[in-house]
Amino acid sequence: MGNIFLLRFTGEDRVGLTAELTRTLAQLGAEVLDINQAVIHQSLLLGMMIRVEVGIEVERPINAMAESLDLRVKIRAIGDTEYDNWVDRQGKPRYILTLLARSIEASHIAAVTKIIMDEGLNIDVIHRLSGRPQRLENPETLRRACVEFWLRGEPHDKPRMQALYMDLSRELAIDIAWQKDDAYRRSRRLVAFDMDSTLIQAEVIDELAKEAGCGDEVAAITESAMRGELDFDTSLRRRVATLKGLPESSLQKVAERLKLTEGAEALLLNLHELGYRTAILSGGFSYFGNMLRDRLGFNYVHANELEIIDGKLTGKVLDPIVNGQRKAELLEQIASSEGINRRQIIAVGDGANDLPMLNRAGLGIAFHAKPIVRQEAGHAVSNLGLDAVLYLLGVRDRERVQV
Repeated sequence: MGNIFLLRFTGEDRVGLTAELTRTLAQLGAEVLDINQAVIHQSLLLGMMIRVEVGIEVERPINAMAESLDLRVKIRAIGDTEYDNWVDRQGKPRYILTLLARSIEASHIAAVTKIIMDEGLNIDVIHRLSGRPQRLENPETLRRACVEFWLRGEPHDKPRMQALYMDLSRELAIDIAWQKDDAYRRSRRLVAFDMDSTLIQAEVIDELAKEAGCGDEVAAITESAMRGELDFDTSLRRRVATLKGLPESSLQKVAERLKLTEGAEALLLNLHELGYRTAILSGGFSYFGNMLRDRLGFNYVHANELEIIDGKLTGKVLDPIVNGQRKAELLEQIASSEGINRRQIIAVGDGANDLPMLNRAGLGIAFHAKPIVRQEAGHAVSNLGLDAVLYLLGVRDRERVQV
């Protein structure tokens, strides 16, 4: 069986250290059972669990080797029971907790890890996905920061834990995503987006209503519908009716002033670079969805069709209406046509009519959403731009294609 030891090396990092360390271990005939290395600002943290044959002297040669390399080392013998317990833990569930903010403070990590501790979970790995912040930053540059925690175990009370994280998100202006670490998390293939107030910073029908001179009336109906207080089909028909007689040219006029949401262009560029299929599933209008398709390269666009006769809006929307249920159905149709498992789908939206789509996806993200949507969706991003979705996929800043 042999004797098992845990070695912990610390010191100043430099090229070739690991090679020199393991050369000495090789001379001892050591089997490496586990290894983990991290470097923080040229400071090395290296842990190794090794097994050597009974009778092999370990402490003296390893201490001598560490001293020659100007490293500090701690050597601890691992008993049979302790080792067996460590092996048994590998069968426990694993989760990924992603912490996002404009900047990450110690208070954020303290609050998040307190809940991890209280729920009986063990932290295996912590690493940073965001790039290194500049010492002197451009004040006009929107910052983003992300740290990922790899956790092992099962929470004592998952609903309670998620409620606590939602409270923290509101109190500390941070976002916390919680995902099971399984094969589906690492093999997402389709990302579907709502359009208005998700991909673009407006509700298009409100903008059209301003052109028609009925902005206040329509804005009130829109807000009520997004909160889930009105039937979507009825509210849409009522709002579109106010646009009767609006010139078709007003669509282009509105399109020219629409602004993309922060991070939308970067997200779509990177998703396509990584091979994802992308879709717009919107209760808005196809004219604007097609505009985004041409600009950002979406593979699918499904949205509502405004009836236009003789160059003017008739005040009618053509059937079938793309409402919440229709979005979910379209999502499944696209996934089926692409041969994609439902758990490989990501859906992003902000309104109540996005919930069926968010709940149908393997990863549903409420983006800068209304409280009712944040409460019911599996995940929420409320403090960063759309490109924060890349962090939930485990993509580091240094791996991104730059816009």
